[in-house]
Amino acid sequence: MIRACPLSQLARGDAMRLDTRPPIALFHTEDGELFAVDDTCTHQDASLADGYVEGCEVECPLHASKFDLRTGMVDAPPAKLPVRVHAVEVRDGDIYVKESDEAPNLPPGITIDGHA
Repeated sequence: MIRACPLSQLARGDAMRLDTRPPIALFHTEDGELFAVDDTCTHQDASLADGYVEGCEVECPLHASKFDLRTGMVDAPPAKLPVRVHAVEVRDGDIYVKESDEAPNLPPGITIDGHA
């Protein structure tokens, strides 16, 4: 489990990037739900933590692909592959993320360490 931050430091409607390999985006929705997905859009190298969240979807800031934060599935092109979803829990006021064991779907030319 990765300790992300205290819950009090991630306001509703905010997101943060965890410097894991590959990076993980952690979202606190307006409804108070917490979600974590791989931070890199599967279409091109863009940070989903910098995207636009509406409900349980994040829209990539680069080409507007949308991903379901619950499942990681693509809801709008140009991305075709889903992002990995990671388990999130709050313990003693801190947010923890358990990284998925699945292989990540990274965009062309990007490797696990973030370089081409």
